Amino acid sequence: MQRLLMLLLTVLAGVLPSAAHAWWQPDWQYRKQITVDSTAQGMPLGGAAGRTPLLVRLHTGNFTFDGIHEKGADIRFVAADDQTVLNHQLESFDPLLGMALVWVDVPEVADGQRQDIWMYYGNQKAPASANGQLTFDPNYTLVYHFDGAAGAPPRDTTAYSNHGQTPTGAAVDGVIGRAAQFTGAAPLMLPASPSLAIPAAGAFTFSAWVRADQPAGEQLIYARRDAGNALLIGINQGVPFVEVNGQRSQPGQPLTPAAWQHLAVTADGSQVHLYVNGRATASLAASLPPLGTTAALGGDVPTPAAPVAPAAAPAADGSVPEQAAPVAAPHPVYAPFVGAIDEVRLSKVARPAALIYADASSQGAESRLVAYGADEEQSGFGFGGLGFLLKAVPIDAWIIIGVLVLMMVQSWIIMIKKSRNVARLARANEAFRESFANVGKRLEMLADDAGLAQRLEHASLWRLYRVAVNEIRTRRAQGADTTSISAATIEAIRASMDAVRTKENQALGAKLGSLSNAIAGGPYIGLLGTVLGIMVVFLGTAMAGDVNINAIAPGMAAALLATAMGLFVAIPALFGYNRLVSRNKEVSADMRVFVDEFVTRLAEVHGETQAQEAAHHPAMRAPAASRPAARDAQPAPAEA
Repeated sequence: MQRLLMLLLTVLAGVLPSAAHAWWQPDWQYRKQITVDSTAQGMPLGGAAGRTPLLVRLHTGNFTFDGIHEKGADIRFVAADDQTVLNHQLESFDPLLGMALVWVDVPEVADGQRQDIWMYYGNQKAPASANGQLTFDPNYTLVYHFDGAAGAPPRDTTAYSNHGQTPTGAAVDGVIGRAAQFTGAAPLMLPASPSLAIPAAGAFTFSAWVRADQPAGEQLIYARRDAGNALLIGINQGVPFVEVNGQRSQPGQPLTPAAWQHLAVTADGSQVHLYVNGRATASLAASLPPLGTTAALGGDVPTPAAPVAPAAAPAADGSVPEQAAPVAAPHPVYAPFVGAIDEVRLSKVARPAALIYADASSQGAESRLVAYGADEEQSGFGFGGLGFLLKAVPIDAWIIIGVLVLMMVQSWIIMIKKSRNVARLARANEAFRESFANVGKRLEMLADDAGLAQRLEHASLWRLYRVAVNEIRTRRAQGADTTSISAATIEAIRASMDAVRTKENQALGAKLGSLSNAIAGGPYIGLLGTVLGIMVVFLGTAMAGDVNINAIAPGMAAALLATAMGLFVAIPALFGYNRLVSRNKEVSADMRVFVDEFVTRLAEVHGETQAQEAAHHPAMRAPAASRPAARDAQPAPAEA
C-alpha cells in the first residue's frame, strides 16, 4: 500500500508544474518556454537553415504581459543550457494592447529537430539590451522593418547603417508590424554604399513581403543599374520575375492580388533562383554583373540626365557646325509598384533555401515552426501551465475544488493510517502464530507471559486467544471442572471468541465508508464545479458580446480542472479501498481459522468422553436389558 501511495505521489509531482532544473539568473523571476520545432509535428524545413533571426510573436493568447517591464527592457533570451544568452531586437512592444514583436538570433536551426529557448522576464531593474546590429548576422547588409515614424526614411537595422535616402509613403499594417505603402509615385532610393556593392559573379539575396494591390502591367519591386548592367525584380501581370542584363526568368504562378506573399531572390555566382512563399518557382542560369550604384525599392532607378555636348567651334568660313544630339543609354520603361512592402532584407551571400522557407513560413501570423510553452515562476509553482489555469478558475468552482481537496486529504489520511494498522496487525499475527505453534496440549501456556503479551498487543489472534483462556479460567474460578469441558461449554467459548472476532472485523472496516464516498461522490462533485464554471464562462461571453477562443479557452480549461480534481480524489481512493478490503479479508480469514483451530484443540484436550457425555442424557443411561423386561411385564391377552 505504501508503494502504491509513493507511486501516486510521483504521478502528482509530474502533473504539477515542476521546479526549474536550472535558472539563468535569480534576478529574473519568470521565464517562458519557446520551442523551435522543425520535425514532422512542427514545420519540416527540408534542410538546415543555419543561423536564423527568428520572429517571436507575443500576444494575449500566448503571453499575459504580467510582471514584465513596461518597455520590455528586462526581456532576455537564453538557450536550452540556461547559460548562453541570445541576441534579440524589439521591433515593437505594447503591453497595453498585449502585442510584441521580437527578433531572436538563433545560432543554428537544423531540420527534423526540436530545440528550446527560454525568454526570461520579471526584473524591473534590468537595463535594455535589445540590439538589432547583433541580432542579424554580418552577412545581412540591409534590413528594413519600417517601424519608424510615418513619412521618414526607413532606418537600417544592421551595423552597416544603409538607411533609406528618400521618405516612404503612408505606413500601413504589414505582415510584421508596420509596412511601407507605395502608391506609384517615386520609389524608395537605397544608398550606393560599399557594403551593398555586388562584385562580378557575386552572391546576393533579396527578400521581402509584398502585397500587390494593382498587379497590371510590368512593375518593379527592386531595381539596380550600373553602366549598362541591371538587376531587376518585379512582376509582369502579377507574375514575379527576375531579370539580369535583359535575361529574364520563365514565368511561374502569379501572385494573389491584395494578399501578402513572401518574395525572395538568391544568386550564388552561376544560378539565380526566384522564391515565392518559400518555394522556388523559377531559376536563371546567369551570374550577377558588378553593381555599385544606388538601388530603388518600389520602382525603377531614375534615368540619369544625358550629358550636354560642348559647343562646336566656328568653321574657317565662319559657319557654325550642327551640334550633335546627346545620346543616353535607353532602357525599357517600367511602371512603379503599387501596393505595400514589408521586412526588406539584402544579403551579400546566397541564403539557403531552408532559411528562405523558414522566413516565409514563420513570419506570418500562423507559424508551426515556433511553439509557445507555459510561463514559469522561479520557485516553479503557481505560475506554470497549471498556475495559468488556476488564475482563470471562478469563485464557485474554487468552492467545489476546496471541498474536493478536503475529501482528498481525508481519504489519503484514512488510507495511510489503515494501511499502517493492517500491516502492523498482520506482522503481530504472524509472530503469534509462531508462538502458538509450540503450545501443543498446554493451551494456557502463553497467557501468563507478560513479555509476549507486550509484543503481541497489536495481534488480533492474541486477543482471541486471551478471551478464550479467560473463559476457561473464569469457569475454573467458579468451581467448574475444566479438565472435562462439555460440548455446550465449548460452544459458549466459541461464541465469546466470535464476538471478539466480529469487533476486530468492525475495527478493520471502520472509516472505509469515507473512501466509498470519495470514490462515488468525487467525480460528481467535480462535475458540478465544471458545470458551474462553464455557465460562468458563457455568461461572461454573452455579456461581453464577443466570442473569442482566447477569451473563453482559459475559463473552459479552468472549469474542467474541477472534474480533473474530482477524478484525482476518486482514483487513488478506489485503488486504496480495494487494497485495504483485500488485506482485511486476509486478516479476517486468519482469525476465523484460528477460532476453529483453538476450539478443536480445546475439545481434544479438555473435552468430555463419550461416557461422560452420555451421563448428561437420562435416555442414554437406561440399560438395554430393561426394555425386554418391560415388555414381559405386560399382561398376557385373555385366552378364548
